[in-house]
Amino acid sequence: MTTATAGVVAALTMKYFNVPFEVAWAVMFIQLFWLVAHTLLFGEPYAPGWITPALPLVMGFLAQFEPGLAAIQAMTAVTICVCAIFLFFAVTGLGSRFFEWVPLELRAAIIFGGAISAFNAEFGRLEKMPYTLPIVWGIVFLLMFSVWFSKAKDKVRFFKIMASMALLVGFLVAAIVGPLFGELSFDIKMGWHIPQLGTYIKAVSPFSVGWPGIDVFIKALPLAIMIYIFVFGDLVLGNTLIEQASAVRKDEKIIVNNTRTHFTLFFKNIGHFLMAGPFIPLHGPMWTGVHVFLIERYKTGHRNMKSLYDGLFNWYWPAFILSLLVPVVTFMKPLLPVALSITLILTGFACAYIAISMVNKPASQGYAFFVGMVIAKFGPAWGLCIGVGLYFLLVYKKTPFTVSKA
Repeated sequence: MTTATAGVVAALTMKYFNVPFEVAWAVMFIQLFWLVAHTLLFGEPYAPGWITPALPLVMGFLAQFEPGLAAIQAMTAVTICVCAIFLFFAVTGLGSRFFEWVPLELRAAIIFGGAISAFNAEFGRLEKMPYTLPIVWGIVFLLMFSVWFSKAKDKVRFFKIMASMALLVGFLVAAIVGPLFGELSFDIKMGWHIPQLGTYIKAVSPFSVGWPGIDVFIKALPLAIMIYIFVFGDLVLGNTLIEQASAVRKDEKIIVNNTRTHFTLFFKNIGHFLMAGPFIPLHGPMWTGVHVFLIERYKTGHRNMKSLYDGLFNWYWPAFILSLLVPVVTFMKPLLPVALSITLILTGFACAYIAISMVNKPASQGYAFFVGMVIAKFGPAWGLCIGVGLYFLLVYKKTPFTVSKA
């Protein structure tokens, strides 16, 4: 499943950086190195992944630039801004205070913006695969979010296994349905795939293609602030899950240190950037679905998982081998658009229900939806400006002036 999901980044690289598949596949190995380093080198207790909730906003930002050189430089600016924010909060320790400063309604609006951006991107893809995508979406939604299926999987072990591998099931369904409707075709080959690391680095590294201008950095900064808000939300969730696991597993002491995690995210993102250029999904603290799965298995006892760190490492390293196999690579190639679609539609769905659950007053709900639409339509800079202004006009709880009684 890691190999299949990680292949999405190759599709993103092809789309925005204008890099051919044979070259774009090399980014798989670079990201896998940093995923494994998350646990092996930095000792983080989270299942590493992308900053997935922010991906639709990043894609919307990159869509404003021409694919290729301009988009690479735009992503370079985003990466540097995000790394600067990680480093600042790592050194100052002000991350939690900043998160508290951002109003709940504005956080909901940003998450709503991610949902709308994701849906806009994926509904436009339906013209190319009008049968495969709706069927795959329906299957994955059923496995992950259906009310009646969630009750059924508690009673039937097979359903529970299917739900835990929902993404992989979606890929397999696409591999069957796509050829039946003539929307996908496969050309499976044998052998070993040698990643074109040098060619990839030369194609996307700012040391080869050049650096963005100051105007691009100014455009990227509001998006970087939004990305950090998503990251801190992931950390809050991850810490809660680890606390619950630690209450069950007394045999291992898991150390959670948010300052260390901020440094880790800085080094992972800046390291990937200096090694091989900008990374579109960006390295985040946690792959939520996998983290939940591994935590639940860890809680079942020492026999099933000796250490949480063992479980984290063992989940990722097989992807290195699979990514070198030509049959796997050639099987994944036509499925990359489907993989990207599943990732975004699930992200959009999850962002939508999270944002809705965060606000319960009519004014706050309308505010979150409106500002989310502005973010998706006009970009992060307009979204933040209008979001802050409307917050004080609509949902700020203190009266800005005193009304005297006659």
